Amino acid sequence: MTMSEPRPQHLKNHASIDPMFHYVALGLLLFGLILGVAVFVQSLHKDTDLLIGLWMLLVSVVLIVIAFKARIYPLKVQDRVIRLEERLRLAMLLSETMRHRIHELTEDQLIGLRFASDDEVPELVHEALEKKLNRQQIKERIQNWRADHFRV
Repeated sequence: MTMSEPRPQHLKNHASIDPMFHYVALGLLLFGLILGVAVFVQSLHKDTDLLIGLWMLLVSVVLIVIAFKARIYPLKVQDRVIRLEERLRLAMLLSETMRHRIHELTEDQLIGLRFASDDEVPELVHEALEKKLNRQQIKERIQNWRADHFRV
């Protein structure tokens, strides 16, 4: 494997971590929240600084909410795209009988199936529908992992 080739994915390493978001941004936001709480608690003992303490606490909470919303929105769009991609892929890979059941798959199941190789999909779809498997259970059954290096 060369430096430009992405590492192979499997169940244990497929989760995506963005160091700038997960460590730097969230770390600074957590520090800001702790600072906001400290300033607010201190301001409770000084009548004149109460508004400033409350303002710092509220701003730190709002920034955390904004950061999480900014992260969640693209993930929801990604889930919608995955749902569409998987339905198209399943329409090509499944037998006529199973193709009529694609609409029965939940979003969670479709997201789990995206990692399955084309050869495994028909059996996994059947199993997912019959046993009502969730995303994690589907991923645990995958033998030949189909990597997704474009996740947000």
